[in-house]
Amino acid sequence: MVSRILVAMDDSEMAAEALRHALDAHGDAEITVLAVVGEPSQLMGRATAIATADDPRRKAEEIAAPVLDRARKIADEHGREITTSVGYGAPAREIVNRAEEFDAVVIGSHGGTLRDRLIVGDVAKTVVNRSPVPVTVVR
Repeated sequence: MVSRILVAMDDSEMAAEALRHALDAHGDAEITVLAVVGEPSQLMGRATAIATADDPRRKAEEIAAPVLDRARKIADEHGREITTSVGYGAPAREIVNRAEEFDAVVIGSHGGTLRDRLIVGDVAKTVVNRSPVPVTVVR
């Protein structure tokens, strides 16, 4: 029985659909939504703000706040409560590392821009290949 589900969420519509699926398909499960804020890299992007912040964890939470607010709104629309969490680092690695605490992972098939997917890689594919628990990919 699936009683604890990790839903990986970014600001994409596919991630929102993944959360809706988890809420609909697993009515009795505890759902935790994880928003991962990227680690500093050569590509930088939003990670620059984290790398230069006095308190990187606090800045990561600030950047993740709109994603988690959206997740709470979706859960409210389904009459459900969720737990939220912020991860820091490479999204696929962070999702896989946390997955062992859950019975299953639900993730959108892709997120971000085409450029992000081409440069950063396919997070969903990596999670499917490395997760210690079953993964549902929502398209």
